[in-house]
Amino acid sequence: MSGLIERRNNWRNQLYTLTIRCFVNMIRDLGYFWVRTVFYILISLGAGIMYFDIGLSNSAFVTRTKFYTYVYNFLMCLSVGVLPSFFEEWKVSYHELHNGHYGEAVFMLSNFFASFIFLVIMSLSSGTIVFYTVKFHLGFSHYCYLCMNFFLCFATMESVAMIVALLVPNFLMGVGVSALAIMFLSLASGLYRPLPDLPKFFWRYPMAYISFTSWAAQGQYKNDMLGLEFDPFVQGEPKIQGKQILQKYFGVRVSYSKWWDLAALLFLLLCHKLVFLSILKYKERLVLLLRRFCAKTTLKDLALRPSFRKEKYGSSRRNQPLHPLSAQEGLASPLS
Repeated sequence: MSGLIERRNNWRNQLYTLTIRCFVNMIRDLGYFWVRTVFYILISLGAGIMYFDIGLSNSAFVTRTKFYTYVYNFLMCLSVGVLPSFFEEWKVSYHELHNGHYGEAVFMLSNFFASFIFLVIMSLSSGTIVFYTVKFHLGFSHYCYLCMNFFLCFATMESVAMIVALLVPNFLMGVGVSALAIMFLSLASGLYRPLPDLPKFFWRYPMAYISFTSWAAQGQYKNDMLGLEFDPFVQGEPKIQGKQILQKYFGVRVSYSKWWDLAALLFLLLCHKLVFLSILKYKERLVLLLRRFCAKTTLKDLALRPSFRKEKYGSSRRNQPLHPLSAQEGLASPLS
């Protein structure tokens, strides 16, 4: 019992110490979060000025879709900026993990806890600027939902970038693969084409369900447009309900609440963290098994090549095999 308590205390001490160290590194390294926070604010300001006071005209719902596409794509792309600093941190953590100073779960949790406050700052700053310049569906609950939506998106995209960083050999390849992942996830989000119109193979099933931007966009559609009334296309007709627009033009299912979309985002974040932990824990074993398999396959191929075969030559009358004299008793003389 005392050993179990000691291990728990040791695990907590490791988590606390590593979280403090990661937090100090993130504060000191300007490129880790500070520069990215400035970029997030600049992009949010640019989007807010471009779409200032979007209004409730009969074309406003189309403009809102363009705004969502602009914001989600550009803000998600900035998450790739975590790669250079994470690569530098990983060079140290790799040797510490293999020397047994702490476990993989401690490293993952400490990295998330250390970055938590920065993710909150980025989501609050971006969400506040966007919400009050574009003037979405006003209300404190709608504002909180947008900020939480941004937070989960930023955290999930950072997890994707760190997963890529563990799988690729260098920083430049990590940037390319992360950008590719962002594009694939954005294409299946329903921002470019309504979800019911996506090709069912691969894009609708399973990409639309795996893509966190799909759940984020659907939740923000509901958060912003449900309860609003837009001007009719023909003057004198009744106003268009936001619910009708979501169902008719965007293919968004309004049968369940926007909070379920947020719960799906949280679930996807946990799944990405588990994938990150699994790669940390089992990557070296899988690489070793793969190398063994490749070596065995190579040896089998070499054994089938004629130049590597061991030929067995039979004896001839000229080259008789040598035998000791004791084994030749009773044999005829070779001269006869």
